[in-house]
Amino acid sequence: MPDTTILASTPAEDLVATSLRQAQPCLWTNPARLAPPPVALSAMGRSISLDDTKAAAARLKRFEGLLAEVFTELAATGGVVESPLLPAAALQPALGLHADQGRLFIKADHSLPVAGSIKARGGMHEVLEFAEGLALQHGLVQPGGDYRALATPAAREVLGRYQVAVGSTGNLGMSIGVVASALGFKAAVHMSADAKEWKKERLRQRGVQVVEHAGDYERAVAAGRAQASGDPLCHFVDDEQSFSLLLGYSAAALHLQTQLAEQGIAVDAEHPLIVYLPCGVGGAPAGIAFGLRQLLGPHVHCFFAEPVQSPCFMVQMLAGQGGGDAHPSVYDWGLTNQTEADGLAVPRASLLAAELMAPLLSGVFTVADDTLFIHLVQVLDALGERIEPSAAAGFSGPGMLTGTEAGRTWLHSSGVGAVLAQATHLVWTTGGLLVPDVQYQGFVQRGRALLAEQA
Repeated sequence: MPDTTILASTPAEDLVATSLRQAQPCLWTNPARLAPPPVALSAMGRSISLDDTKAAAARLKRFEGLLAEVFTELAATGGVVESPLLPAAALQPALGLHADQGRLFIKADHSLPVAGSIKARGGMHEVLEFAEGLALQHGLVQPGGDYRALATPAAREVLGRYQVAVGSTGNLGMSIGVVASALGFKAAVHMSADAKEWKKERLRQRGVQVVEHAGDYERAVAAGRAQASGDPLCHFVDDEQSFSLLLGYSAAALHLQTQLAEQGIAVDAEHPLIVYLPCGVGGAPAGIAFGLRQLLGPHVHCFFAEPVQSPCFMVQMLAGQGGGDAHPSVYDWGLTNQTEADGLAVPRASLLAAELMAPLLSGVFTVADDTLFIHLVQVLDALGERIEPSAAAGFSGPGMLTGTEAGRTWLHSSGVGAVLAQATHLVWTTGGLLVPDVQYQGFVQRGRALLAEQA
């Protein structure tokens, strides 16, 4: 078994390690976080900055006309794929977040159109970047031209010679498959055995090839990557290593900045912003955290949320805060990687995401599956919003900070505790729009049963 010794461990990290092995909810806070973020960060041999985030946002804008044409659900927004920022004061009592501990909001990516999850952001961006490169190469559009030209039969015939492939437990596959097929690409999604059947069926209905693999997410990605490597006309979207995905996610920060201003929410030393992001392999939350830290600065605090049996990012950060050659798996810690939060069932974190987050992330916490279902029902009852279990992971965040010794220690040491009453807590939900009613009602029944047990 690989060595799971924590590098330069502290008593606090030893307590976290014990809780991790016992699959108990816990909070790890990052001692390497830099308050003013570096202007540029390097990972896997490449440097990125806020300029790269702005370039990703500009690419998405160039495609708005085409997206409005190929997706009827985007006609009303002119091809803009975005989600609302929802005030959630009605939910605070259920979470134990008192009025003098800040205000709660939800960034509602569970309602993102087209793909129905946060994966619409990064997945759409990478497919569009690939399409843009081919379109310019083949003269289908000119720089600065109208990208709606890619909806013509001639353009679709050219794009149809190429395949876009991805390995996924579900939501990223939905995003890549739906967008790629809509643009005329052949699309293949390599899915693990634990992926939800309804997601596989929805992809098939869109004409996407679903390739099923025995084993977990990691094996599905490896199989897809190996198959694509032998085909020069296949572009493999690599969730573990893709800068394009990560920067597509990061573009969300620009829109959120506008939404915060529209609602009169300041982000400064007196008004910190605390963001809670569900985490699987790490690409989506790392992209968003990167964008937020680069754009809004030192008073944004990002925390990742993971299932107790699949805490791959916390395991990675404990192994060296993203540095060195250590790349542990949750299996190395005696964990099962089994969770109802299928999008978060990942055994090993993205090294790209971990390396970028080393100076930016405030912490990682874990949550039990039962808690996911309880929060899912509480969100429904308080706000009428439908989320899937993995999207509920972030709602444990405020309680982790205010109701645990580790959280209170962080609030004091970071200075956030002194201004907590003026803080904004932002839970980023990640999926739920496309969950079939039968499955969703099953989630609700389980959550209500668990709440009844607590009563």
